[in-house]
Amino acid sequence: MTTVFEEDVLIVGAGISGISAACHLKKECPKRRFTILERRTKIGGTWDLFRYPGIRSDSDMFSFGFKFKPWRNAHFFSHGPDIRSYVQEAAEENRVFDHIRFERKVGSANWDSALKRWVLDVLNEATGETEQYRARFLMSCAGYYNYDQGYKPHFPGEDQFKGLIVHPQHWPEDLDYTGKNVVIIGSGATAVTLVPNMAPKAGHVTMLQRSPSYIFSLPSVDALTKVLQKTLPDKLAYKANRLRTIGLAHFMFKACKSKPTVMRRLIISRMRAQLKGSNVDMKHFTPKYMPWDQRLCLVPDGDFFKALKSGKASVATDHIKTFTPEGIELQSGEVLKADIIVTATGLNVQMFGGIALSVDNKPVELGNKMIYKSALLQDVPNAAMVVGYTHASWTLKSDLVSGYVCRLLNWMDKKGHQVVVPKADGVNVVDGLTVLGGLNSGYLQRVSDQLPRQGERHPWHNKQDYYYDSKLLLDEPVEDPALKFA
Repeated sequence: MTTVFEEDVLIVGAGISGISAACHLKKECPKRRFTILERRTKIGGTWDLFRYPGIRSDSDMFSFGFKFKPWRNAHFFSHGPDIRSYVQEAAEENRVFDHIRFERKVGSANWDSALKRWVLDVLNEATGETEQYRARFLMSCAGYYNYDQGYKPHFPGEDQFKGLIVHPQHWPEDLDYTGKNVVIIGSGATAVTLVPNMAPKAGHVTMLQRSPSYIFSLPSVDALTKVLQKTLPDKLAYKANRLRTIGLAHFMFKACKSKPTVMRRLIISRMRAQLKGSNVDMKHFTPKYMPWDQRLCLVPDGDFFKALKSGKASVATDHIKTFTPEGIELQSGEVLKADIIVTATGLNVQMFGGIALSVDNKPVELGNKMIYKSALLQDVPNAAMVVGYTHASWTLKSDLVSGYVCRLLNWMDKKGHQVVVPKADGVNVVDGLTVLGGLNSGYLQRVSDQLPRQGERHPWHNKQDYYYDSKLLLDEPVEDPALKFA
């Protein structure tokens, strides 16, 4: 017999977004009953899943931290254990654990118009029993990638490689790479983090990339941060540092888009300066695309470049011809010897946690839907999804969307409405533009037809602009012709 649970709000996922949503509900909608369904045994999402050497935030912690909880550490880029502790503290301080049900795998979610409820079929993986959850409102806070399997293309000859092949998403806890030759396939944030963190213990680390990326070095701690933290109360110092770092990231992104040639020269010149005195060829650091056509990689204190200058690490830019028993043969004929190959080849993008979504038992094709104010799904009743920024901290958007959902729920209570459905009458889809923006990164291109779309105008167009979104989600009136209430 299936056990049935009734809630006002159901949150799927207890990562950064899910904890943010829960804390907002506790503060802004105290009368609402809510439950978080989390498949794993711990909170933290990405920061509990990934355990590779050096795992850290690739955006500054003052914008990555929650708006309602100061980040008291002076470091801009903090490591996984510190981030996990921070999220744990936020959940404990707001008594969120009382609302979490762990080891719950959501298989399907169907909106039942007769019940005016979402009906979720859930497997309790701890007991093997099935459960059903019903809720007035559904929030997807399950991130944007598949936790079960990272992306790894098939490489010719990989079966004959005698060493170990590892994906960063499933890093073995007991992996000993001391004195080993390591080849890391990839050039994104994971690869540039692994290189300096593995190089000191490994025999040699080679980052193998198909094409160069932009890599920008920032100090892990700056003088102004320390001054503000020493002279101001915690909350005020956090607010000042947060405003400053949000502003800097916003300026950098806008400059890259408005003056791409100038910013390209600037970033490449900075990389050249970081490598001064070494024999590293700049061909490995001269991308063919413009800054922020793909994600910009940030590294603290130039640690990546220091690893290259030390001779303990190197970069190869080429295509793979085949794996060999001893390593990798490149198209140029060069052979990279390896004991361990790390496939930092990216993520499998997945929306809504892979849940089979439907309305009155008719499947919802996310690739055919637009997103209202970057928060609500077109034609789908009482449902929000959190999708963070691609060029700034994920948490910035999750805080905004959670705040908006609370405003929406309170307004509906005040007006006596039970149902809200976003309708995009007369709005056309912008070809090639998804909810994750206009990046041409491979991991997004592979699934572009499965991602929610953007419309040609407000409120269906996502500007990827925190200041704009703050007004849109937290200041503009909830009532809108695009929202149909019942």
